[in-house]
Amino acid sequence: MTATQQKPDQSRMLPHAGRRLPVLKRLSGKLLRLTLLFGLLAEVMIFVPTMADMRMRWLSDRLNTVAAASVVLAASDAKDVPQSVQDDVLLATGTKAIALREKGASRLLAVSEMPSKVDRHVDITVTDPITVIRDAFDTLINGGNRVIRVYGPIGDTGKVIELLTSDKPLRNAMLRYARNVALISLFISTITAGLVFLAISRLLIRPIQRMSANMLAFAQSPDDPLRIITPEEREDELGIAQRELADMQRQLQRTLSEQKHLADLGLAVSKINHDMRNILASAQLMSDHLANTSDPAIQRFVPKLVRTIDRAINYSQTVLAYGGTQEAPPQRRRVKLRTLVSDVEEMLNLDAKSGIEFNNHVPESFEIDADPDQFFRIILNLCRNSVQAMTGDTRGDASVIKRLTITAGQIGTTSIIGVEDTGPGLPPKARENLFTAFKGAARSGGTGLGLAIVHELVRAHGGTIELRDSEGAGASFEIRIPDQPISLAEWRSRRDSMP
Repeated sequence: MTATQQKPDQSRMLPHAGRRLPVLKRLSGKLLRLTLLFGLLAEVMIFVPTMADMRMRWLSDRLNTVAAASVVLAASDAKDVPQSVQDDVLLATGTKAIALREKGASRLLAVSEMPSKVDRHVDITVTDPITVIRDAFDTLINGGNRVIRVYGPIGDTGKVIELLTSDKPLRNAMLRYARNVALISLFISTITAGLVFLAISRLLIRPIQRMSANMLAFAQSPDDPLRIITPEEREDELGIAQRELADMQRQLQRTLSEQKHLADLGLAVSKINHDMRNILASAQLMSDHLANTSDPAIQRFVPKLVRTIDRAINYSQTVLAYGGTQEAPPQRRRVKLRTLVSDVEEMLNLDAKSGIEFNNHVPESFEIDADPDQFFRIILNLCRNSVQAMTGDTRGDASVIKRLTITAGQIGTTSIIGVEDTGPGLPPKARENLFTAFKGAARSGGTGLGLAIVHELVRAHGGTIELRDSEGAGASFEIRIPDQPISLAEWRSRRDSMP
């Protein structure tokens, strides 16, 4: 895959790039609407008790006015007060009748007309909020044509003044008050919403819009270093988010750069591998001719040579297909692991000068459920890494022990394979990026591809691989491969074949 093939389709990935959202769908528009709504809700919550308080104050003022007039009326017998004077007092106070209750007895001070019924009784001393609010809205909604009786004490005299009046003036006064409060509330809410919006827009919306625009611009050209966001000098959550976004963009650029190098390397390897496959095909023809010779020494080595060339050709074909697909799924079979490890030992071709001792401690009868070619690559890569580590070990003289040991065991249906060496071990950097290509190399100049391939193949088998902690120097890898589920017929066949 080339670098040009990796470039994303911008029209498909960025459907909103270069297009402005409608005002009402923008975050700022939603914030403004919510601020206005919450401001109005706050004013409504203030409006309700204010209206109830206004009603009680209006009634209290009317009752106080009547109480002042009642002093004159009570000073003389009501019969001596001319009707015209009574009418003037009632007209001035806006009442239909005035009465004074003292020591349990009520005296009618003035009356113009006595209504046939009284619709509501209002005790001015009642301060229960729920009752007051309920009565206020009852007046607003249902009032206007009702007669109400209002009564309350006159100071500390022990006297109670009562009046009968229409609730229409009260309702009209409450409507005017409600209109004024609503206009003032709307004005205050608008000013408050505007100030809150400007403050939040400056503190939150603009930085978020800046981050959003930067992400769209970065997505259009992720390899451009100039598209990385420059964090603001702020210590709040948005400042942290901007710094984290900048780090993420830098990391993504490094990853894309590595992927481009991988793509270029893959193209070069594919070209080289294509020619290598042709050369191996020629070597395979030559090995077929050698198989027909009668020399016993040649006859002994030709089968191993043929198997080695067959594996090399198979690897070449796999590498050619690797650029377009993932690793082929394992074709699992029952494999004698000791024989496979012996093939790995022969492939390593360790000579006496290396001083490396290869110990194949896999039992003769041990079987593993795995793809033979892929598991051969797993063991070969691990063993080659160990050999390279011990070959390059310059810690001492020939007395230093260099040993590579392969072990195997079984727990239930899980096979456990150990690959252990007495080399210098893995440095901390290699341990941190153990199975990451180009980062997990244990030696200078290495690529780390070997362990990355091992990890991928082990996972394809449904298994795990980990670096075990060892008491001394060296590296010790443990592979766990679970068996595939088998049918009842196959299980019976294996049971019957057991000695």
